[in-house]
Amino acid sequence: MPMDPRVPLPLLAAAPEGQQGNVWSPLIMMAVIFAIFYFLLIAPARKKQRQHAEMLAGLKNGDRVVTSGGVYGTVVGVTDHVVQLRIADQVKIEVAKHAVADRVTEES
Repeated sequence: MPMDPRVPLPLLAAAPEGQQGNVWSPLIMMAVIFAIFYFLLIAPARKKQRQHAEMLAGLKNGDRVVTSGGVYGTVVGVTDHVVQLRIADQVKIEVAKHAVADRVTEES
């Protein structure tokens, strides 16, 4: 059945004449999306970064660690920016403190 061409089709996105669209709706949606991103992405990353900084601050002689490059060693010296690791008998290396990825425990 053909449509009568004299009857105008309603516009889906247009507001009725004399009324404005809700200005707050897009802002509320953006706030909801930001909150979702914050709780799913930003907050966990900040928590992990804080835990890593605490681990680096607590390094002491005798700790067994792994570097971000995969080198395992025992801490024999710690300064503000450098960690000295013993990786074998009579073999010591210096690595940047931020390159220490994790403390190795017997469980891992």
